Amino acid sequence: MGKRLVLLALIFLPVFLPAQNPDIRILRSINSPQTLRSDKFFGLVSNSDAWLIFTIPAGIGTAGLIKHDDRLIRNACVTLAAATLDFGITTALKYSINRDRPFITYPDIKKKSDGGSPSFPSGHTSGAFSVATSLSLAYPRWYIVAPAYTWAGTVGYSRMHLGVHYPSDVFIGALVGSGSAYLTYRINQKLLNSKNQKH
Repeated sequence: MGKRLVLLALIFLPVFLPAQNPDIRILRSINSPQTLRSDKFFGLVSNSDAWLIFTIPAGIGTAGLIKHDDRLIRNACVTLAAATLDFGITTALKYSINRDRPFITYPDIKKKSDGGSPSFPSGHTSGAFSVATSLSLAYPRWYIVAPAYTWAGTVGYSRMHLGVHYPSDVFIGALVGSGSAYLTYRINQKLLNSKNQKH
């Protein structure tokens, strides 16, 4: 129990430390006050999160219905359940911790994207990692896992590049998203095992 509390303290510490910490130093090295060619690309990647979270499970579910494949339908439901759990945890953390966005606290950080709710953790990152982890657990093939996590990692990086999140927001967002997906996956496995034992 003691080790877990220390780990949680180390993870959440950057949120409560003053400005002189690695969190803002790393962000300053990523976010540029100038308009860059890459801004548009990272804006598109960042915004892809909102529709892919629903499009991916919808696509899997639709394929399952067409093929009459219960496994595909179940995977779609588990992915959507993970995204829902992730959204609930992320929203609760955001409004209980209520951390200001970096561009509010530090005028030198250039805001290049939307970012209105509290900063910690990153909802875009948590959502992306929730979907990436769900897909990787359901389909553990390199050609699924590598693109899924590359996309999720790029979403996380984009939030810092665009000046709307600290590195710690992104890191915890990735943990929350991955953890939500893993927990949902494990619950589904237990339900399946219980169902199989009854038969």
